[in-house]
Amino acid sequence: MTTATTPGQGPLTGVRVLELAGIGPGPFAAMLLADLGADVVRVDRPGGPGLAINPAYDVTNRNKRSVIVDLKAPDGAARVLDLAAHADILVEGYRPGVAERLGVGPEACHARNPRLVYGRMTGWGQDGPLAERAGHDIAYIALTGTLGMIGTPGEAPAVPANLLGDYAGGSLYLVVGVLAALHHARVTGVGQVVDAAIVDGTSHLAAMIHGMVAAGGWQDRRGANLLDGGCPYYGTYETADGRYMAVGALEPQFYDEFVRVLGIPEHADARKDWTRWGELREAVAARFKSRTRDEWTAAFDGTDACVAPVLSLAEAPHHPHLAARGTFTDHGGITQPAPAPRFSATPTAVRTGPARPGADTEDVARDWDVPELSKDVNR
Repeated sequence: MTTATTPGQGPLTGVRVLELAGIGPGPFAAMLLADLGADVVRVDRPGGPGLAINPAYDVTNRNKRSVIVDLKAPDGAARVLDLAAHADILVEGYRPGVAERLGVGPEACHARNPRLVYGRMTGWGQDGPLAERAGHDIAYIALTGTLGMIGTPGEAPAVPANLLGDYAGGSLYLVVGVLAALHHARVTGVGQVVDAAIVDGTSHLAAMIHGMVAAGGWQDRRGANLLDGGCPYYGTYETADGRYMAVGALEPQFYDEFVRVLGIPEHADARKDWTRWGELREAVAARFKSRTRDEWTAAFDGTDACVAPVLSLAEAPHHPHLAARGTFTDHGGITQPAPAPRFSATPTAVRTGPARPGADTEDVARDWDVPELSKDVNR
């Protein structure tokens, strides 16, 4: 096992990851591996990928190093295969068949490195009628039924940014997959291909809901269930200043505390009586509208009512609890989430800022013992 030259921090220290540059879930998955201590080398293309933000602010490229390789050049594939020969994991997010056409598909890589874990990140997966179709997060989660669960009855489904599909159903499942395959490779000496499709992962996230539907405990429509806003004591409410509070008082003892602090004791018995949920919702909404978000935050402070203010991205790092835990960190002038989860013996950290395309080519050529790579620097 080789060791990266960047400071060793995290349980994946010594693991080498080769990332073929893309956008969205692939880079985020590679960032997570880098946060956990892996030496992640990102192969950027000349000119960069589409939809890319200014590299100086792309925190999904933190803790990585970058080289530039033109895969369409005559020797481009050879440079990537040289790197793959020294890697433990490869991550790519091309449409099915593209990596093969570029000469860096699984067969070519495994010919150089049989132990390699080859991680493939796509929306539709490597096979199926839509496999070669273009798409983005919103289309993937639409087909899985998860998008249709979110929002207000009678209105269009609410769009959960690209968190549910790209990152939860995509990146996190890819990371789980490549780490499981890495364990297998180290035990058996045999690498394999990990097919991480957003449609698969997002569907998998809804496993509990599918079970509840089968048991008759969940209606297959928006805003009609315990956890989708249909329940008046699990949802969000506007306050007097146009902000919002989030309520999750599901259990009896939490609900009792909730109605007590909110000041609606006459509704203490409405929790299980769904015929009274309409009047309960109106009462809760009216009470929250009577004070500002900060006033209600103070009122519920120190209670077990399971009520919290809905904060903005800019406000979140300053919340006392998140500040005390160091949930966010400042690095290079950018406030960003700190690595997660946390480890007692192998702590993680933001070691370096976003990798600048091509900035690390000579260092990687030396550290990974790929001398031919450095010839691309002065081209």
